[in-house]
Amino acid sequence: MQTTKKINIIILATLMAVLLPAAAYCTIGHSGEGAHNISMTILWIAVILISAKLSSLVERFGQPSVLGELLAGVVLGNLALVGINTFEPIKTDSIISFLSELGVIVLLFQIGLESNIEKMKKVGLKAFFVAIVGVVAPFIAGTYIVGPWLMPGLSSNAYLFIGATLTATSVGITARVFQDLKKLHIPEAQIVLGAAVIDDVMGLIILAVVSAIVTTGGVGLGVISWITAKAILFLAGSIIFGQLLAPKISKLFSKIHTGMGMKFTLAISFCLIFAFLAQKVGLAPIVGAFAAGLILDPVHFNYFNDPQISNDINKELASCDENLRNKLLTITNSYTKHHVENLIAPIGLLLVPIFFVVTGMNVKLETMFNMPILIVALGITVTAFITKIISGLAAGNVNKLLVGFGMIPRGEVGLIFAMIGKNLNVISDEIFSAIVIMVILTTLLTPPILTYLLKKADKK
Repeated sequence: MQTTKKINIIILATLMAVLLPAAAYCTIGHSGEGAHNISMTILWIAVILISAKLSSLVERFGQPSVLGELLAGVVLGNLALVGINTFEPIKTDSIISFLSELGVIVLLFQIGLESNIEKMKKVGLKAFFVAIVGVVAPFIAGTYIVGPWLMPGLSSNAYLFIGATLTATSVGITARVFQDLKKLHIPEAQIVLGAAVIDDVMGLIILAVVSAIVTTGGVGLGVISWITAKAILFLAGSIIFGQLLAPKISKLFSKIHTGMGMKFTLAISFCLIFAFLAQKVGLAPIVGAFAAGLILDPVHFNYFNDPQISNDINKELASCDENLRNKLLTITNSYTKHHVENLIAPIGLLLVPIFFVVTGMNVKLETMFNMPILIVALGITVTAFITKIISGLAAGNVNKLLVGFGMIPRGEVGLIFAMIGKNLNVISDEIFSAIVIMVILTTLLTPPILTYLLKKADKK
């Protein structure tokens, strides 16, 4: 064990010794455009992926790898505080930003594939109530209680945006914890996933309404109804029509070609098209990607559709007795069931860590050095924790704490809400910094807490 740790430290030191000077030389020694920018982006991607993989050492301490990726990002993004500006260009690299967004879309698609509509139906009502409480409680607390109490004298619009920001839930972070620990199948995880999607929809509706109030001075019932209807129609329509059409589309494309390339293209295209459609109706692309994963869940792209694999299997089965043949068919079918997930896994390994490392890099630790802002931020953070934990009370006869803590991370969703408020000149730099600290704490503290609760539940 000690030898392994020493080897890991040596590997880490060697990689950093190579990457740091190389990155510094490329950043300082060259300032050209075009091809140079692309070459730097390629280097940054390598730095991000290696950092993400090295940070998986947290798994040795019983923590999910997502926590290591977030912490790796926090370290890389804040080295400027000690005079190392080498990695600062990563934050403004448009290609890496795009890959990061694509990473969270692929993650939610994977989560959708690993989820099951039938299981989600069983916890649908519980998830709905959890989402209602998880949105209403933080919005009221932020807008009418904590906001005015901690930051008196602000405009009503500012308080509305504080409340709206607190409603956010970053389903990507919680889902990744459940995925890392292989707990996506448990009722609590299904409730959290369902509630987080509903929470996202409701939060985005609130954000749209609040933004309209700020920009136009008011908003009518008709506008609110239309925004809500679009969200509901998209989700319901996606799942209903998608389940009807997906098998037929799969068969149609299999007539063109049955190889892995066609299957992968069809699967990832579903993900991207639904993410695009979600964006078009005013929802987050991740909601569309999750819906696409749920739709493709029963479409398994059976291995037997590939003539070569089918022939090989049939030849082997022909030489077996009937009992052994039946056993082998059962095993083979269990593998084909998750064939789509296996096809998507490699692209997830590339893109998903980029999202979490970049999310960590956007954490600004210097905001914690301003004591007045820090005190306000801690008050908002406590509110952010309590109001989401309360939502777990609506989960019924399950581990309510696990559900409540699963709803806590604000992540990139909270940052998006806060950024919109800042761009509309409703949220000041001080309030924005306080919200950023809240996002940092809810994002970084939730994975280890969830891990602890899941392991404690296993011991019972």
